[in-house]
Amino acid sequence: MKHAAFTLAGVALSLSLVWTSAQADALRVAADPVPHAEILNYIKKIDPKLDLKVVELTSGANANELLANGDVDANYFQHVPYLKDQEKALGKTFAVAATVHIEPLGIYSHKYKDFKSVPNNATVAVPNNATNLSRALFLLQSQGLIKLAAKFTDPATTLATPKDIAENPKHLKILEVESPQIPRSLDDVDLAVINGNYALEAGLTPSKDALGLESASHNPYANILVTNPQLANDPRIKELAKDLTSPQVAEFIRKQYNGSVIPVAPQS
Repeated sequence: MKHAAFTLAGVALSLSLVWTSAQADALRVAADPVPHAEILNYIKKIDPKLDLKVVELTSGANANELLANGDVDANYFQHVPYLKDQEKALGKTFAVAATVHIEPLGIYSHKYKDFKSVPNNATVAVPNNATNLSRALFLLQSQGLIKLAAKFTDPATTLATPKDIAENPKHLKILEVESPQIPRSLDDVDLAVINGNYALEAGLTPSKDALGLESASHNPYANILVTNPQLANDPRIKELAKDLTSPQVAEFIRKQYNGSVIPVAPQS
């Protein structure tokens, strides 16, 4: 009996040490440089007890592959429609730990100050990944530049492609480009649909510089903190999720990005 008790005590101590060690490890989070890594670095200042290691993503890096392979513990850069598309592509299931902010997609131009000035046969650069391509087409439709087929009513549930454009009065030419490269193409195209983070990285202010901006109201493209299912209840993930959705971080986002990045919660 004494031997069994010592064995059980040893197992409990071993598990305790493993858990303590896991808690002591830095929480590795992959993030786009702007605004995600900036927000995480702000959290490092206000919550130093959370040992946070921010892994800034470089062009071409797939943060969901890094997460699936265990190279990071979480990522913070994407919205739910993109995540679902990635889960299908990678054959993996991830867990959403927090819903944080919206980066409204915008339409930009170095050549024109309004849509009325855009000529026929103008070239429009749009993201080439399925979810953001569809999102860009819905934004072009909301600005009256194109009209999608009647079945495309909900951007959260239906993915549109250029083949689904039913009306194109200006005969716009849709050019699919890697999202990070689109800001660099502004001088070469007439219009460019740019993700909020890449616009900020390029020195653009979406709330001021965009000719047309996605509405934040009922927007299905809120950016999320994502982890693996086995880490969903990890105290470090819970702590980071709490920080990301705190009033203090919401206020930082509002002041830092002046409407170009919008916190989802809290609203006050």
